[in-house]
Amino acid sequence: VQLQASGGGLVQAGGSLRLSCVVSGLFFSSYGMGWFRQAPGKEREFVATISKSGSWTYYADSVKGRFTISRDNAKNTLDLQMNSLKPEDTAAYYCAAGLFSTINVVSHTKSSAYGHWGQGTQVTVSS
Repeated sequence: VQLQASGGGLVQAGGSLRLSCVVSGLFFSSYGMGWFRQAPGKEREFVATISKSGSWTYYADSVKGRFTISRDNAKNTLDLQMNSLKPEDTAAYYCAAGLFSTINVVSHTKSSAYGHWGQGTQVTVSS
């Protein structure tokens, strides 16, 4: 199983970035997907999640209205469109895949519920 994240970089506050995650080695459309991030010295935190069909999404309050998660089950890809970026969004961003029996906010926002992780892509937002 491989999750390959890309698209990170250095951007000024107010700018945009689009992260992508290409998944191989698993039946992508059976997995709920999520984005998490981890800043230096901080714990990994939930950013956004999407159900296996793509019909349900959920966001952390800190990114709601600025970030959009999406997926293409035909291409086995997961995206995160990030707009109006702020310096506090600076972190390594990780994509993750998990098997969920139901759509549940509590389970989909827990990093422990995801069994497969990408290597992370760095996002740095300058002020």
